[in-house]
Amino acid sequence: MASEANKSCLVQKLSHYAELDEEAIGHLERLEREERSYDEQQDIYLGGDRRDDLHVVKKGWLYSYTDLPDGRRQIVRLHHPGDIVGFEGIAFHHATTSVRAAEPVVLCPFPKSGLDVVFESSPKLTALLFTLAVREQVIFVDLIRAMGRMSARERLAYLFLNLLAKLRITNTDMTDTCRLPLTQTEIGDVLGLSNVYVSKTISRLENDGFISRKDGNVTVLREDDLANFCDFYDRYSDMDVSWFPQS
Repeated sequence: MASEANKSCLVQKLSHYAELDEEAIGHLERLEREERSYDEQQDIYLGGDRRDDLHVVKKGWLYSYTDLPDGRRQIVRLHHPGDIVGFEGIAFHHATTSVRAAEPVVLCPFPKSGLDVVFESSPKLTALLFTLAVREQVIFVDLIRAMGRMSARERLAYLFLNLLAKLRITNTDMTDTCRLPLTQTEIGDVLGLSNVYVSKTISRLENDGFISRKDGNVTVLREDDLANFCDFYDRYSDMDVSWFPQS
């Protein structure tokens, strides 16, 4: 087994859920052989572009978004190190959303066909990738529920807790604090709020003692209370792998 220090972000993320043998780790590491850097606010690709490849996130935050006819933007997914960008659109020839860097990022592009050896030789890894893709749909439903039925404070609480839960998978030393390299406009485009409303609502959460902010970081001070407040359920820390093939 590769040492923890030598693992890629993708290997580290997947190893959280299932033990991977050297062959499976080798398959994943081959997906990260090539690296490309992108600047803050640079579009990686646009919705409708022909897409024959996927990207592993090695460094930085990105987001998938779609533009509405009236010029408004909806951010539909945030991407962090260890994620495979574009996996949800693998069934289509063209990108279903646009992808933009929220900060300087490093991505590892690989062709869709690069997954064939995984599917052919590693049923366990195939089951894991399939399960993670299905889980993302459940998380997306949670986000829709938050946006459609919750107050602004509950939506912000959901976002902060969801980020902490996800980032802890590849940052095992993370406690209650995470970076937040998103503008208030970008946060608003995730949650369906104006940037002014985002600013006011974050201030209210601070005043109520739920969070604190310093130097671009957000600290969740009362995690259990905040989870009860917005009915948050952690979809990341545990997953049923009892049915997975053993090889």
